[in-house]
Amino acid sequence: MDKARAAGDGGGSKRTTIYDIAEIAGTSPSAVSAVLNGTWKKRRISEKLAERITRIAEDEGYALNLQASVLRRERSNIVGMIMPKYDNRYFGAIAEQFETRARQRGLFPVITCTQREPALELEAARALVSYQVECLIATGATDPDRISEFCTAAGVRTINLDLPGSLSPSVVSDNFGGARDLTRVILSRVRAELGTFEPLYFIGGRASDHNTAERLRGFREAHAEAGLDVPEDCVIIRGYSAEKAEATLDSMDLPQRFGIFVNSTITLEGVVRWMQRNDRGGIGGLRFGCFDWDPFAARLPENVGMAEQDVPHMLEAVFEMIDTRPATNVLRAVPCALHLPSDRARHGAGVALTG
Repeated sequence: MDKARAAGDGGGSKRTTIYDIAEIAGTSPSAVSAVLNGTWKKRRISEKLAERITRIAEDEGYALNLQASVLRRERSNIVGMIMPKYDNRYFGAIAEQFETRARQRGLFPVITCTQREPALELEAARALVSYQVECLIATGATDPDRISEFCTAAGVRTINLDLPGSLSPSVVSDNFGGARDLTRVILSRVRAELGTFEPLYFIGGRASDHNTAERLRGFREAHAEAGLDVPEDCVIIRGYSAEKAEATLDSMDLPQRFGIFVNSTITLEGVVRWMQRNDRGGIGGLRFGCFDWDPFAARLPENVGMAEQDVPHMLEAVFEMIDTRPATNVLRAVPCALHLPSDRARHGAGVALTG
């Protein structure tokens, strides 16, 4: 029987240790430790021995005790991210590109989804801090300052992404500028194609949400420029849920021809279902623009524009803040890109939006 394991059943089997691996590899425990924690090159251990130790560790089912390993090093090289949802392209792109950029810097990314629940956000922050993360990125957090307070007390840096806070540096989209310019497009297209010049409907988001407030401000600004007032019953803010959007539209007495600003591709799913189920789309029906980008939704005939949030530049700003701590809790707003139907011929080229 292998020396690294003892016979037994249930929880009685002995776990493989670095001493077992060292004995099998014919080397020292310190050499095994250096290979497993990634510092073997600094120790001038040969690549051949490193590969042998790694192979033996895998064969023996060795599992590195991450927390104990971190405590033995000055740095953990772990960066954490709290993510509210995985259910649209925007957050999916943030997660994927965050992982890629972290690994390019020799950092280990850990991401957890918190479903927009404040209690889960704090629980996730506690768990990530227990693993000695060097920095925690709070993405779309409902209460970023609460997370910042907890992490600061634990000696862990935080950066807010997508939704800002007052206690840590923040990187967000230019929600005001993007919404203003998208609203201008919708108003223009509704007037030109439907022959009406009435206020648009705004649907989706949360009233307490910074992004929703800024987009609504941009929406109102574009209307004011056009000499239009926005009645309160044109502003429908009951969450991002597709189901709520569909049910709300069902309950409303809407004109035959109108325009709508949709505040998320998640909400857009409900709008499109309502539109198709009630035969309200097509050439003479309605026109919509959406704050977020989806290549399939962009091809719907009723679509007149989509504001795409610039994930690569937002994450570039985040990692600049990780590399060099800002002197103050700055708020960095990254311009969006406006995709119009005419852009399809240019393979989806975006027009930059400035605040």
